[in-house]
Amino acid sequence: MSILEAFKSLSYFGVVLALTFEFIPAEIVLPLVGYWVYEGDMNLAFAILAGSIGGVTGPLTLYALGRFGGRPLIEKYGKYFLIREKEMMAAERFFDQYGPGIAFLGRFIPGVRTAISIPCGMAKMNIWIFICYTFLAMIPITAAYIYAGYKLGPHWAEAAAAVSLYMKPLVAVILGGILGVFLIKLRKRRKIKNWNKSVL
Repeated sequence: MSILEAFKSLSYFGVVLALTFEFIPAEIVLPLVGYWVYEGDMNLAFAILAGSIGGVTGPLTLYALGRFGGRPLIEKYGKYFLIREKEMMAAERFFDQYGPGIAFLGRFIPGVRTAISIPCGMAKMNIWIFICYTFLAMIPITAAYIYAGYKLGPHWAEAAAAVSLYMKPLVAVILGGILGVFLIKLRKRRKIKNWNKSVL
């Protein structure tokens, strides 16, 4: 944990840095930040703000890789950002189907939340929209992990499992919503296709 202690010495800026470069997964960093709040070293609101900002600057790095490097660069260096080919393909499929809104929704979906920034960059999605969607998604996620770490105190390491348990219903609702959108789009396409056939 020495590297995290080094980030801690930089206070809130250190939280942003830790999440930007993500040497250690956010699921570990954020509950530990909550523990630092518990110890009185940080303010809860400022910690959540710093965590949410870091939750944007990290994805921005991947967005830049996708936008300026494209698929070849991701295939070569993606492993250094803990992104596997399976996750990359899932993120691309989601983006193709649901467009820019997935920059928000994708943050709640395991196996997609990290990689989704790359197809956003590859599609040259407006960077300000990307930042806004990502920040709005990261506020509740960051708050959940930090608050759990704060409430668990010395047992902060159990926070990730606790948050994951409570996030499952939310993820189920989001996935259900995505499926609903997909079915509506599919129905519209079929109607248009059938109408074109009838006209011809």
